[in-house]
Amino acid sequence: MRIIARNTLKIFWTNNHDAEQPIKAWFAEAEKSSWKSPNEIKDKYKSASIITNKRVVFNIKGNKYRLVVDIEYRLGIVFIIWIGSHKDYDKLDIKEINYVKTDKK
Repeated sequence: MRIIARNTLKIFWTNNHDAEQPIKAWFAEAEKSSWKSPNEIKDKYKSASIITNKRVVFNIKGNKYRLVVDIEYRLGIVFIIWIGSHKDYDKLDIKEINYVKTDKK
């Protein structure tokens, strides 16, 4: 899969050092994957939440952090939508949140 907005992840782990290795591990696995459906994701990641056909939430670092992505299965692209603490995630309307462009650092 091609992952769009890796910089969003990098900015997050720069501010949350304990998340760096778990995020990098998720990234490496996702990049090698070729998911064709939400079911394929659920087979690999039992704790992933399938929100819609395109929107998936991954637990990072034992569910301390949540990673929200949109997936274009046909194109093989994963868009990073949001990453944050589980506490902050609980405040979101996860179906409505949109990608927010971050400044490159």
